[in-house]
Amino acid sequence: MPSSRKSEAWITGIGIVSSLGEGLDAHWDALQKGTINVDEKTFAPYVVHPLIPVNFDQQIPKKGDQRQMEAWQRIGTYAAGLALDTAGIKGKTDILGRTDMIVAAGGGERDLAVDSGILNAKVQGNAAPNFLNERLMSDLRPTLFLAQLSNLLAGNISIVHGVTGSSRTFMGEEAAGIDAVRIALARIASGQSDIALVGAAHNGERKDMLMLYEFGDFNLKEKFSPVWSRGPSGGFALGSGGVFLVIESKEHAVARGAKPYAKLSHVSADRAARKTQGATTETLESLWKASGARDDVAIITGATGAEPVTAEERQFLEKHKALPVRATGTRFGHAMEAQFPLGVALAALALSRGGLFPPADPSGFEIAMTAAPTQIVVVGTGHWRGEGIALVEAVN
Repeated sequence: MPSSRKSEAWITGIGIVSSLGEGLDAHWDALQKGTINVDEKTFAPYVVHPLIPVNFDQQIPKKGDQRQMEAWQRIGTYAAGLALDTAGIKGKTDILGRTDMIVAAGGGERDLAVDSGILNAKVQGNAAPNFLNERLMSDLRPTLFLAQLSNLLAGNISIVHGVTGSSRTFMGEEAAGIDAVRIALARIASGQSDIALVGAAHNGERKDMLMLYEFGDFNLKEKFSPVWSRGPSGGFALGSGGVFLVIESKEHAVARGAKPYAKLSHVSADRAARKTQGATTETLESLWKASGARDDVAIITGATGAEPVTAEERQFLEKHKALPVRATGTRFGHAMEAQFPLGVALAALALSRGGLFPPADPSGFEIAMTAAPTQIVVVGTGHWRGEGIALVEAVN
């Protein structure tokens, strides 16, 4: 039976691979230097933050494993391996066998060659009545259902890294990333879980996703600009990256001699009725009040740049305008399911390094912070729906 005593949750492992680099030192250096890696040409007119070149062999040694994964799975499996490494549990089967896994994932990648062949045949009038079913049955791998199954990322992490505790995959864009972290904390705090691997991955260099988001007029076009400078006609620049966290109870971490990067104290989520103007602002303020944040915290937000929700999030942030804010979308692009775990990872990294990274905002909305933060609030606001807040604290 789970214990009735609430356990403290420590973040003991962080794995990040993105447009800025791989690993903690590379990311911290890039953040300190103000590095931003964008591509305005490959998918023009759309702006993306491309993944750095990665030697996937370092975390996925079997070529056969790599070949059966699409990019989003390779990215996530790689980031998961980095997290396990930093937590000191890579290859430790006794711990990995009871490590729970909570993954946030989208619908997986489509096979564009198959899609194009079907559409071309239809347009050219070469499609018999059973043509579509025949092509889907013969051209798609068993792991595809028009797109790859969402739980394949968790499955591949289990195969490659031996993480074989319970497994959950959440779908639902940014809100899925929020809930993945929220459920992990709830399970550890209640004693239902001792240790969990939590995270997400996103491949932003996908023509099908750019097309999908263009239908909603969400994409940033033509030229990159920081999140707070995009204005009413703004949008998001999709980013490629993977982020995983190892979160465990304090007791479990102490027993194995693990040192924490930070403490995850609170995560809450909601879904504002966005048909009402100002609903997102009110929801975020309500989540803030429940978070236990002090008046001297820093804020890391996954603000997308898409409107009108970014303007409503900014209204919430302006109620706390004396606090330093950092928008991950400016540096990393928007990584959908991975955006909230990324904020939590960067908060833990900043607390462990004893300082907040500098602003990357010529508008002046983001202000410098010279003192070492002891609390960082992570804000997640979905481009279409879903809000969440996490409180990450330094461990004394």
